[in-house]
Amino acid sequence: MTSVDRTVRPSFTKSLFAGRIASELVLPYPGMTAAEKARVETVSASAREVLAGYDPLKAEREGWIGDDTIRELGERGLMGLFVSEEYGGLGLGQSAYCRVYEEFGRVDGTLATVMGVHQSIGTKPLHLYGTDDQKARWLPDLASGRKLAAFVLTEPNVGSDAYALETRAERQSDGSWILNGEKRWIGNGDKDVLTVFAQSDLGHVALIVEKGMAGLSTGPRFETHGLKANHLQRVHFNDVRVPAENLLGEPGDGFRIAVNTLNNGRMSMGTAIAGGMKRFLELSLEHTEARHQFGRPLADFEMVGDKLAWMTRQIYGIESMSYLTTGLVDRGDTDFALESAMTKVAASDTGWYALNRAVQLHGGEAYMEGHPLSKALRDFRIFPIFEGANDVLRAFVALNGLKTLSEELPDVASLRIGDPGRALGVLAPYVAGRVQRRIRPERPVGVHPALAKQAAQVGEQVSRLRERAEGALRKHGRKVQEQQLVQKRLADAASGIYAQTAVLSRASTALQEARADSDAERRVAVGFCEQSAREVGRRLRALEVNDDRHVTALAAATRASGGYSFSL
Repeated sequence: MTSVDRTVRPSFTKSLFAGRIASELVLPYPGMTAAEKARVETVSASAREVLAGYDPLKAEREGWIGDDTIRELGERGLMGLFVSEEYGGLGLGQSAYCRVYEEFGRVDGTLATVMGVHQSIGTKPLHLYGTDDQKARWLPDLASGRKLAAFVLTEPNVGSDAYALETRAERQSDGSWILNGEKRWIGNGDKDVLTVFAQSDLGHVALIVEKGMAGLSTGPRFETHGLKANHLQRVHFNDVRVPAENLLGEPGDGFRIAVNTLNNGRMSMGTAIAGGMKRFLELSLEHTEARHQFGRPLADFEMVGDKLAWMTRQIYGIESMSYLTTGLVDRGDTDFALESAMTKVAASDTGWYALNRAVQLHGGEAYMEGHPLSKALRDFRIFPIFEGANDVLRAFVALNGLKTLSEELPDVASLRIGDPGRALGVLAPYVAGRVQRRIRPERPVGVHPALAKQAAQVGEQVSRLRERAEGALRKHGRKVQEQQLVQKRLADAASGIYAQTAVLSRASTALQEARADSDAERRVAVGFCEQSAREVGRRLRALEVNDDRHVTALAAATRASGGYSFSL
């Protein structure tokens, strides 16, 4: 059985909050051998063959992606991409898995979601934490698509606060568990192998529940605004007896298994969204080249070009972040929780903005029923909420970063943020005063000389992030846990710095290898970094110059009045 807790190298992002750039973790950019690339292309080509016959609109009308689709994907090994070959899977690493998974994101957000629920979070707990016997029992059927998996965490009264589960598991004298409670919004909830998270007297537990167990029931199915071919279910447990051998890990491991699984799953969402963004750009180019107004193709106009250029830069940035993060996972020794969270937030927010630009470029055509962008509008809106709401993940990033910094400051070493992943943390005594010293900026080591200016800017941003983070600790002390606008700005600044670092790492590798398109890649990288640096600067400045006091007062007044209270 894989241990739930592993000794890992410090997080790159946590180091940023302390004013350090751990270049050895991100430079050079992680890549693949020629053999690995060839295998990924072979598997991706196999996926494209299946997807060529897949009709997203038909799946939406019928309310399911289709058992035939699942069967064909399973026969090609595409339902067990990362599962070990020993258990019938393809044994791909995280980067290879996400590259193949991107193909599904290009075609249909619903199909990508069903695949992600099954593999990225449904099968993943068994893959990471199952015993040899558990893996042999369930993984072959899951890898082949003969059975589908679900990740069963969310409850009627428990969403972002996943530690406060109400579903209960009572351990029996024979080691089995009696499970009672209700879950909701569970993808694949009516399918075959469910990893269920519950509270017990021994702590949180993760239990494998199988379809057909007495006391297990599902439904009614949720009717959703988008992702209509995804089975989103209520799941009910009424004295469900779960055998002792169905426990994953040990009693008390459940919450960490859930969190670590989601950390893995968020990366595949990022790459699926990158795939979707590429499709939005392709559709936009086709339309703006073909559509003529005022005697010229739409693509000739600057405001159209601005949107196309923005999408290209953002795809490059999201792709760079995503595969730098998967590279950290493939290292096997590095804490990647914050990087995974930031990648998910950036991808889901940016993907939504890219989709809106694509719709704007298409005009009314994209609003018509049956247009792929019309369907994408319904499907994509949930992604900033799935697998950790983005604002909660921002708080998670910021409070983890602040915790790291607080432990390094001699005069505030007694501050304790606690466990940000559990309760978003607690800081101890208020410490008055401002940051008095200027941290000497570092810069990423190993960046190509052609990108030296942008590397220096990253160093300056890291220095300012550290100063503003220390300022937040000193100004707010214990109450920093309640300062969510501060947390949001710190997290977004850290995310922007991470994105720039990923872009510089990737572009440097391209330049050092003297690829044919390396100069074009350099220009995209420079443009992305310059734009991102400006955004980071605005967020860091807003930590000191803002109208937060007025915003919070207005929010309180709006609540007190029950809505908009002004009249003409």
